[in-house]
Amino acid sequence: MKKVLLTMAAVFAFSFANAQDKGGSSDMRFGVKAGYANTNFGGDADTDAASNFYLGGLVDFTISEKFHVQPELLYSMEGADNPETGLNFVRIPVMAKYYIMEGLNLQAGPQFGFVAGGDAIKDSLKSFDYGLGIGAGYELESGLFFDARYNLGLADLNDTGGDAKISTNSFNVGLGYRF
Repeated sequence: MKKVLLTMAAVFAFSFANAQDKGGSSDMRFGVKAGYANTNFGGDADTDAASNFYLGGLVDFTISEKFHVQPELLYSMEGADNPETGLNFVRIPVMAKYYIMEGLNLQAGPQFGFVAGGDAIKDSLKSFDYGLGIGAGYELESGLFFDARYNLGLADLNDTGGDAKISTNSFNVGLGYRF
């Protein structure tokens, strides 16, 4: 797990250094974001949602005036409304953004997750997760942005050999800033 985190951090650091060497190209903008996450287990799990948070960084690549690609590296606290079901993930969403009007965009894309800690339940779950995120965002000219996203877990995380399917789902509302 440490190797994965270090590799991801190195990629972001290298990309940032490369952008600075080129005079901070306007085709690539870095940013930070944080927000509220309403998370729960899906599939056959019968649990209530929990209030959590996430934070991290992003890189916004301009492909065209209306189309951007935005990979993110997020630390996300997740689980259900039970102290024994809390999990921490390192999430890597890769969102395609389509601007329907000035500042307003629709987002969709895959997301990958790695269990980075949590309570006892992690011993019965797989450590890799994947899913699909859909949402929308609004950006101000100052660099401040707001977004809302639903993340649907597609992976079966059950590692106990049973028939019950367990996935992760979340609704996120966030605030961020692009430099």
